[in-house]
Amino acid sequence: MQYKIKAKRHLGQNFLQDESIISKIVRLAGVSSNDTVVEIGPGLGALTRHLLSAAKNVNVIEFDKDIIPKLIENCQQYGKIKIFNEDILKFDISKVSSDNKIKLLGNLPYNISSPILFRVVDFSDTIKDAHFMLQKEMVDRISAVPNNKSYGRLSVVMQYHFECSSIMQISPEAFFPKPKVDSSILRLKPRTNKPFLHDFDFFSQIVKQCFSQRRKTLNNNLKEILIQKNILPESLPIDVKLRAENLTVNDFVNLSNFMYKK
Repeated sequence: MQYKIKAKRHLGQNFLQDESIISKIVRLAGVSSNDTVVEIGPGLGALTRHLLSAAKNVNVIEFDKDIIPKLIENCQQYGKIKIFNEDILKFDISKVSSDNKIKLLGNLPYNISSPILFRVVDFSDTIKDAHFMLQKEMVDRISAVPNNKSYGRLSVVMQYHFECSSIMQISPEAFFPKPKVDSSILRLKPRTNKPFLHDFDFFSQIVKQCFSQRRKTLNNNLKEILIQKNILPESLPIDVKLRAENLTVNDFVNLSNFMYKK
């Protein structure tokens, strides 16, 4: 049995083992034979085997070198995979050979899921779509709408780049070892209608500052930056009496652009 290897807690390893769920994930992701697929964190190959049956060009990024021999053994009868024993947070996506945009999939380690998602933002122009298994709470945050307690910095940054949706919920019983939380599948489709942004790094800084103290108004959270840039609160293109959770993604774009030009 492929799950005899002990999961490494410090790497956030929980191996997906429900074959019917794995098969459904591949179907929902719409993987076809001509797709270039990149799987993040393949582990022991439970999802990889199904991907190899669906696509010809399958690449995996696995940080844990100890698990790779078992990954190869589990997948060798299904097809050939290209393995990158690297850290996804430092991975150069141009190493993946493809004439088309890539499809990203993965059961992401919950302990570093946010940094991985921000890394995916860095190469969003190269991907067709992404389907990630994450903690349900995280998926709810990413796909949350304004005026919702789950709506936050991660929601805004991810929704600027992607159409974000939760497409499937998965119970702990589908994993070995069983996590203590429910999981969901997050679908990310790069936006083709992104509003113009003067500077993404500045946008990220403003969003982070606006959510720094959720219960405070924008006027309080932005006070130091407004003084530094000599901007009057009433001149901003948003109502500073609101809280960050009340603003749409476009509101944050307009706010960032206005402040950047100042």
